[in-house]
Amino acid sequence: MTTAAPWKRWSAATAELDPPFAVLDRGAFEANAADLLRRAGGLPIRVASKSLRVRSIIEALLARPGFRGVLAYTLPEALWLSETCSDVVVGYPTADRGAIAALAASEPAAAEITLMVDDVAQLDLIDAVAAPATRPTIRVCLELDASWQAPPPLGRLGVWRSPLRTPEQVRALAEEVVRRPGFALAGLMGYEAQIAGVADRVPGRRAMNALVGWMKPRSGAELAARRAETVASVSQVADLEFVNGGGSGSVESTAGDGSVTEVAAGSALFAGHYFDSYASFSPAPATGFALSVVRKPRPDCATVLGGGWIASGPPGLDRVPRVVFPEGLRMVPREMAGEVQTPLEGQAARSLRVGDRVWLRHAKSGELSEHVDEFAVVDGSSVVDRIPTYRGEGKAFL
Repeated sequence: MTTAAPWKRWSAATAELDPPFAVLDRGAFEANAADLLRRAGGLPIRVASKSLRVRSIIEALLARPGFRGVLAYTLPEALWLSETCSDVVVGYPTADRGAIAALAASEPAAAEITLMVDDVAQLDLIDAVAAPATRPTIRVCLELDASWQAPPPLGRLGVWRSPLRTPEQVRALAEEVVRRPGFALAGLMGYEAQIAGVADRVPGRRAMNALVGWMKPRSGAELAARRAETVASVSQVADLEFVNGGGSGSVESTAGDGSVTEVAAGSALFAGHYFDSYASFSPAPATGFALSVVRKPRPDCATVLGGGWIASGPPGLDRVPRVVFPEGLRMVPREMAGEVQTPLEGQAARSLRVGDRVWLRHAKSGELSEHVDEFAVVDGSSVVDRIPTYRGEGKAFL
């Protein structure tokens, strides 16, 4: 999808607000949500909370047909979300003893929350915190390593997550879960980061784009076969309620895997600038943030307060916020985006004065919500709502 640059409209709508602040464009968000549903082809979408970190938005998505359940990132977050959201899967293993104890002490929470497990040691830790006879049944999901062992010289492509790579390894842990009292095997997950999390239409990187374009379908085919074999094997041990896969960058290919029953997504809703560079989809910019010019070290340089809101992943320019308005501004190479100040140079800086604002887009999704207490919701050219982030509700989970 395409949309006209919204920066001038956002500026008019938020004229009375003092930076720093963040904007959520309702029209762009709705278009992105509809596009996610289209790309999923009828498969349910589990909302990846890490990419949003706004509880009211998560709740609103779950009220819509096509969205079902939450993929949380910590157990304390899942416990909090389970107060108002159902079917919360924690996407990463936990060693938080206090949170495990809280889960074990609450039958309602235990009925709604599923923990991620890829090692017997994680089961042992849960048992050490709360013995099986003293707690409700703990739901668990097993994670399959979805990385690809590419031909030399590329080698392993993907992220280091689960140690469970083969169907035999996953089945062995499934059998252990079923054997042990106090646990129930609910699902299987496999996140293909090398497909979902790698852009393949990055300007100025023709050779790398070609390599990524070559890699994705081959990795996808290998994973689809291995995941199907794993699901078939584990299903002989327990009836799986769900098989989760993918992310915003791989919705179509993951949904096309017949062994998957749901896809995870979140980043494409807010659409940080990193997601401008995917060949398979083009989300509309739905979020951005404004910073104030506070000094002019020279006529063609304007310094804004703040700006170092950096995304996770390998350090690089694609993890740094992008200056989008006024056009013709660039960060100073030796300083880039700083925690307390970001100098911007270029012809456009000559017309900026102290007190003016500059618009930027965050790189991925999630880090923006950690820096603001709320989003100003813009509809057309008006602010129609103010919604708190996790931070605005006093929550910092990681």
